[in-house]
Formats: sequence, C-alpha cells, structure tokens
Amino acid sequence: MNTDALLIQGLLYVFLPLWGLAGFVDWCCHRATRIEATSGLKESLIHSLMGLQVGLPILLCLLFEVNVLVLLICLAAWVLHELVAHWDVHYAAPRRHIGIWEMHAHNYLASLPFYMLAMIAVINWPVVVDLLTLDWAGRLSLVPLEAPHGGAGYLPGYLAFMALVAVFPYAEENLRCLRHALKRRRTAE
Repeated sequence: MNTDALLIQGLLYVFLPLWGLAGFVDWCCHRATRIEATSGLKESLIHSLMGLQVGLPILLCLLFEVNVLVLLICLAAWVLHELVAHWDVHYAAPRRHIGIWEMHAHNYLASLPFYMLAMIAVINWPVVVDLLTLDWAGRLSLVPLEAPHGGAGYLPGYLAFMALVAVFPYAEENLRCLRHALKRRRTAE
C-alpha cells in the first residue's frame, strides 16, 4: 500500500469517525449541562453551523476529486469553523459550565479538521501547488470521483454513522432548546 493510500485509509477509518465521536461526546456534555436552560437555542444553532462547516468539505472530498475549487472550499470552511468555534465558547462560557470532558471534546473538534485538511493537502500536493501559484484554469469545477474512497459501501456506512452520532443528536438538541425557549416565552407572557 503506498503512502497516499495509507493516508486516505487513516482519514476514512480513523479521523472521520473520531470527529463524529468527539461531536457525540460534546453533545452529551451539552445535555448534561442542560444547554436548553442556560445558553439555549442560539448556542445549539452555532453547534449545527459548525457541523455543517466541517461536514460540507468532508462530503465534497468524499464525492469529488480534490481540485483547486474543493481545496478553496475546504480552506474557507476551516477558517470559518475556527472563527465560529471561538464565538461559540465566548458566547457559552459566561452562560453555562464548560467541564473538562467538553473541553477535551472541543480540542478534538478543533484539531481533527486541521489534521484532515493537512492530510488532504499532502495527498493532493500538486493541487496545493496549483492553488499557491494561482494556476486555477480548468480547476474550478466539481469533478465526481470515478471510484469512491473506501469502496461503494463506505459513504452510506459513514453517513449512517454520522447520522447516529451527530445529525440526530444535534437535531434533538436544537428541538429541545426550541421547546424550552417557547415554553419560557409562554410562561413570561
């Protein structure tokens, strides 16, 4: 197995699942600190935004060839994710307790996207050179992969895994926070 194939396997079977699991631990911490009664819906929606900011580049890299366009989207999403992550903690810290487990989850949620982006850059080094030298001609379109990474069953399996550990839990968090906000509003009236 060559180095690129090894890095791709590491991305698919180590880093991507770890990112999902870190998100699940973070959700468990939010639930334990009763986010709905403290920082509320605003913070929960921030979490969903951050999931989309990392989820979109992941899907792009799983479905399309990494070219200048995909790499630019990945870089922009990573920068925006970092900015929103800082905003999230700045917003949440005075409103609720952020415990040690949540801090550890945040460490993984912040560092894993950076490591994945670095690995994608190493695997696709000629694309990085094209990006840096502004040789973008013909490299700004979405080109579907001929063969999916990890084989035909990987993407459905990964999406199902992410639905269980991230999409459904964070949707539940949004709904829980929304219900609590509506109940609080009715009580105040």
